[in-house]
Amino acid sequence: MSPRKPRDLRESLPGFRRLARHVRPHLGRERRMLLLGLLALFAEVGLRLLEPWPLKFVVDGVVTASGGTIASAPVDNLTMVLVLSSVAVLVIAVLRAGAAYLSTLTFSLSGSRVLSEVRSDLFEHLQRLPMSFHDQARTGDLVTRVTADVGRLKEVVVTAALPLFGNVLTLVAMIGVVAFMDWRLALVMLLVFPAFFSMSIRLGRRINTVSRLQRRAEGSLASHATESLSAMRVVKSYSLEHAMQETFTVSNKKSLNDGVKAKRLSAGLERKTDVLVAVATSITLFAGAQRVLAGAMSPGELVVFLTYLRAAFKPMRDVAKYVGRIAQAAASSERIVDILEEVPTVVDRPDARPAPRFAGDVELRDVSLEYRPGHPVLHGVDLKIPAGQRVALLGPSGAGKSSLAMLLSRLCDPSQGQVMVDGIDLRDMTAQSLREQTAVVLQESVLFATSISDNIAYGSRQGATFDQVREAARLAGAHEFIEALPQGYDTVVGERGATLSGGERQRIAIARAAIRRAPIVVLDEAMTGLDHETEAEVFAALERLTLDCTTIVISHDLSAALTCERAVWLEDGRVVDDGDPQLVLARRTGGSHAER
Repeated sequence: MSPRKPRDLRESLPGFRRLARHVRPHLGRERRMLLLGLLALFAEVGLRLLEPWPLKFVVDGVVTASGGTIASAPVDNLTMVLVLSSVAVLVIAVLRAGAAYLSTLTFSLSGSRVLSEVRSDLFEHLQRLPMSFHDQARTGDLVTRVTADVGRLKEVVVTAALPLFGNVLTLVAMIGVVAFMDWRLALVMLLVFPAFFSMSIRLGRRINTVSRLQRRAEGSLASHATESLSAMRVVKSYSLEHAMQETFTVSNKKSLNDGVKAKRLSAGLERKTDVLVAVATSITLFAGAQRVLAGAMSPGELVVFLTYLRAAFKPMRDVAKYVGRIAQAAASSERIVDILEEVPTVVDRPDARPAPRFAGDVELRDVSLEYRPGHPVLHGVDLKIPAGQRVALLGPSGAGKSSLAMLLSRLCDPSQGQVMVDGIDLRDMTAQSLREQTAVVLQESVLFATSISDNIAYGSRQGATFDQVREAARLAGAHEFIEALPQGYDTVVGERGATLSGGERQRIAIARAAIRRAPIVVLDEAMTGLDHETEAEVFAALERLTLDCTTIVISHDLSAALTCERAVWLEDGRVVDDGDPQLVLARRTGGSHAER
């Protein structure tokens, strides 16, 4: 059962604290930049406090000192005070602008760098999570978390959190100054704060809830778009465009409605804050004027007080403006941390060592496997495969064939028992060094949107030279058709290799496996879906690839087992037959070599 989600902005603070644990390790490299930004921020606040004082000197030093009229003031004194005050206003404004620029720049750079590191950590962590996680997760939603959710946090840090911090610091400083000037008027000004905080908390709760629903709807929208676009051939073949569009439109409207509701709530909070500020200003103006008439303060001090009042209430307006953005960031931070706190199930032990060069002896001892507690897919499997032997794993769908093969690459660990290569438990070796000695060719040959040369070289453990890439392509029977392409090995294939035929993709995948020179090869439905001519070419390539290797052949085509030295039949996660392929097929299919 998933943990309860926070309901309001206050309850979202633990989510920010959870994210802070992942941010903190990256802050050390930004220490100097952050310190510089903090000093610039303090300088900006100090200069904000100085801004109204030249006006006070003009009012008190020129008008009131000469009996209340400008005309009666000495011209020299009037000119001097006006010049000095004007210069002071200009200097303070220029210095404050410079400090604000430096503060914004340093905090923005630091925040963007740190969150870019968090995004990198998130992507790296996603790659460490087990296949059981990725099988259940929606790709589009994961992409949204890596891109849009981290991007939203970056935006909020730069446009909301840092300005809000500076404005709150200014508010505190100004309240301190006005309290020193006249504590009675300061109390009058503070009367509006309880109403503001009560309103912000109430509306903030609603904004945060709507923002979380909007982020969830956007994740669903991205997932639907990713699924539809990645299966465009199926969509067009079955004329599903209208159905896909209807589903997309429903998700799109849900995201729009939630977004509009959040904007409406934020706008309402801002306008109510404006009314509160106006009420506080009018009350303070009336009370301040009474204090001036009573001789308790000068007109210049009242001008400073009113200037501070307007400036001090600006952070309140900003808080209202930023609550919606911060609520969205809270929802995004929860989605990011939810992934970062997913625990990988396949991890290296502290004493794990790099795998030696394998001979290829494979053994499973009493192996059971569960993806979910209480739902085993393998039960007490015992199996020995000598080095260099070619073994077919057969059986009905869901028998556990692919799960058994995944254990060899340590894409999952057994719930019980041991998986061993050359007598060494796979968990005693680092996963990366183990996988470097296992080559896998799947039914769906996924190629990346880069050059053919790069796609083949991805199979190499330590990088590959062009000569090695070409040699692997020749072994896979791919060299001739690659050379015939316009850019040869530099030809960039479409996403997932869509610009190539199925047979061409499969041969490039075989070349990628061949360049590893792995002693253990897994062929998981590697020839399914190919036509007869292409199948013959791919079969010849696979024969060359698996020469002298321990080879596991998984296929629903029972005739493929006849090319193996041995066949193992699985049913319901158990080995129920093992031996000569023809004999096993005869016992399991009644003599027919075609799956029924």
